[in-house]
Amino acid sequence: MLKPKFAAGMAVLLMVPGVRASFDPSAFDKSVSPKDDFFRYANGAWLKNTPIPPDYSRWAVFDELQVRNVELLRKLCERAAAKGAAGSPLERLVGDFYSSGMDEDAVNSAGAVPIRPELDRIASVGSTADVMGEIARLHSIRVPAGFGFFSAPDDKNSAVAIAQLRQGGLGLPDRDYYLNGDDRSKKIREQYVEHVSRTLQLLGDSPEAADAGAGTVLKLETELARSSLSREVLRNPYASYHKMAVADLAKYTGAIDWQGFFRDAGAPALTEVNFQQPDFFKAFAAQLAAVPVTDWQTYLRWSLAHHESPHLSEPFVQENFRFYGEVLNGTERILPRWKRIVAMIDANIGESLGQLYVAEYFPPEAKARILKLVANLRAALRADLANLAWMDEQTRAKAIEKLDAYTVKMGYPDKWRDYSLLSVDRGPYVLNVMRADAFEAHRNLAKIGKPVDRSEWEMTPPTVNAYYSTPRNEIVFPAGILQPPFFDPGADDAVNYGAIGAVIGHEMTHGFDDRGRQYDPRGNLVDWWTPESASRFKARAAGIVKQFSDYAVLDGVHLIGERTQGENIADLGGLRIAYAALQNALAGQRRAKIDGFTPEQRFFISWASVWRGSIRPEALRVRVRTDPHSPLEFRCNGPLSNLDEFAAAFDVPEGARMRRPAGERVTIW
Repeated sequence: MLKPKFAAGMAVLLMVPGVRASFDPSAFDKSVSPKDDFFRYANGAWLKNTPIPPDYSRWAVFDELQVRNVELLRKLCERAAAKGAAGSPLERLVGDFYSSGMDEDAVNSAGAVPIRPELDRIASVGSTADVMGEIARLHSIRVPAGFGFFSAPDDKNSAVAIAQLRQGGLGLPDRDYYLNGDDRSKKIREQYVEHVSRTLQLLGDSPEAADAGAGTVLKLETELARSSLSREVLRNPYASYHKMAVADLAKYTGAIDWQGFFRDAGAPALTEVNFQQPDFFKAFAAQLAAVPVTDWQTYLRWSLAHHESPHLSEPFVQENFRFYGEVLNGTERILPRWKRIVAMIDANIGESLGQLYVAEYFPPEAKARILKLVANLRAALRADLANLAWMDEQTRAKAIEKLDAYTVKMGYPDKWRDYSLLSVDRGPYVLNVMRADAFEAHRNLAKIGKPVDRSEWEMTPPTVNAYYSTPRNEIVFPAGILQPPFFDPGADDAVNYGAIGAVIGHEMTHGFDDRGRQYDPRGNLVDWWTPESASRFKARAAGIVKQFSDYAVLDGVHLIGERTQGENIADLGGLRIAYAALQNALAGQRRAKIDGFTPEQRFFISWASVWRGSIRPEALRVRVRTDPHSPLEFRCNGPLSNLDEFAAAFDVPEGARMRRPAGERVTIW
């Protein structure tokens, strides 16, 4: 999955006046040599002159597009709300959801009253069996207390969905926040305890009781974190594949009534489950037995309040933002209410809002040209696979078979999600959110044991992003990203291939990154590599890991190359594939300069422009710990420094900062 991305075809989705898929020379900083720092050469003036808006933790090309897109969604929501009962069922669903969220007076007057029945249920918990029953209840409304429970394709039989139990239950962004001993981590834990206490006080606890409860929450979550696998370990899919009969769960968790939990959570009768991290659940069972029930009640109350705070009255909203926005990410001001409501509608009923969006802004013919571009990139990757010197013939044949099996989804689903069983009204906003959560939890769990619906999408049509799905072996590009500045039919090929072309190549390469390469054409976890080719791949991937681990940000904090290697491999591969596709597209054409730059130079400048952006130091620290993507400047410069093609385009000599030593340059795909 990528973060900035691209756009569409002949009748392009949305031509914003003055917005083109082309780089802006005024963004350059000519005082910086492209041989030293290409990111700042191409973006330096923009970086100096463009402050991060106070209600964002990061401001980049991606965010600029997202803001424009959200404005379009707002218009659709307001129009649907104005129609009221006269609107279509689709419009009433969107309009009522939006109206309830925008009724700020009603939301503030209600306070926490709408979630009182759930709090009363937690207050009635009296035994460890009741704790598991309440965890199940919370999971049925998508409050991820204790651990994760959901359905997903079976890694070794991707045609069928299977129940999944996964480590989780933490309020901080990652296990490392609980375990690291550095001063900053300790300070964040102190601020987290303060935040939990303030939230519990908003629920009615005295300051003394809330302080004690917050300490309980931290202690319990720290134990969950201690037994959780790191993100680096989780990159190995075999570390999270432990399918077993439900009856065998008792070997790890003793007397826990899992069948009762599955029933109470709303799942069908189960015979098997993927017990992703057995050691985590062994530790969870020990905690369940050892921790007093009253402590679990405190944790469950916090879990509910944490999940629902953004949808409650202003004191809850502001306290949630104070910690997760200001403390963790350095954001100075909360987003306007309408932006938050629109985002929640997209998250909860996105295929409903998406139908309105597509009908207004994405004509069917917009798919045609982007599909052609995808075909060009696929051909370039196929040629690359056919000629890789380090891959043996047996593995090569399997790799090409996998590429040929890729499914491509563009714009929006062929079959829209049915929301007819979801009840939405203009009453309490948080209840609409909770009903939508319950609808989605039920929809997800109902898949268990059934054939996987390969027509489903994991992103909504308005989403400004794209992804590769491992179990479905597909690349997916929602309509929201299919627009300038990432793609523009009026721009030259070099610019389009440097932006959207590299994005397409990025998603394609994910099928062959450190995780994706372990799945076959049908999305099954199967070792189809010869030992020789696998060993050569790992050696090259180790070069990427080392390269990015050597990069440092802020006060010497290093990137975690093992954690980000999948995205780094995809960036490098996507860039190389897009460059090869551009050369094919330019074959036989006169290669004229535009704005004084050759097509090759424009390609690389376009690539750098995609990653133009700034981020607050606090948010950067969070992303280094939690984001599988490297920070923007390293996504730009890191791959370029490995490419001879870039060095040739800008006459970068050996020894320059933008040219890695010959023995350290990495090529994989």
